[in-house]
Amino acid sequence: MSYKNASLKKYLDDLAAKLPAPGGGSAAALTASLGASLVSMVVNFTIGKPKYAKFERELKVSLEKSERLRNEFLNLVDLDITAYKSKDIREALNVPFMLARLCFEGIKLCPPLVKKSNIYLISDIAVAAALLESAFTCAFFNVEINLKALNDKKLTQSIRNELKRKEKLVKRIREKTEEEIGEIIRG
Repeated sequence: MSYKNASLKKYLDDLAAKLPAPGGGSAAALTASLGASLVSMVVNFTIGKPKYAKFERELKVSLEKSERLRNEFLNLVDLDITAYKSKDIREALNVPFMLARLCFEGIKLCPPLVKKSNIYLISDIAVAAALLESAFTCAFFNVEINLKALNDKKLTQSIRNELKRKEKLVKRIREKTEEEIGEIIRG
């Protein structure tokens, strides 16, 4: 079953059902896709506004990145299911590891938008950051559970080190983004 072009209701019904997949990994990918979609929405509502014209080129680059990520996250919804069903531990590990890395790239799009995007959509940037952090955390847990079954200590340590480093940065980016947005909203 491919969910990429299925209805959201179908996906959620299957996620809630007594089925082996979709599960947490694909739900994390969908969550990340929602975060990237919000980044795209904010940028789309900002491009073309005279007040933000000086950021136009930067905004277009952000939009290009958020759209690429949105599509990659959506593909990972199905790839996670395929990896789970494959029973191949490396494949099952690679999908959430890729998701975590992409979430890291996605959340980095949020801070610049705080001051360079439509002020009326600023809370959506905070929501995007929160969703991307959440998806990163979910992916981290899915990587960890798969690392337990992997018999490669060197690779396991390398992956854990990378994700622990990125976890701190993701959290810091989300906190900083929320703090700046909170200050702007409260005036």
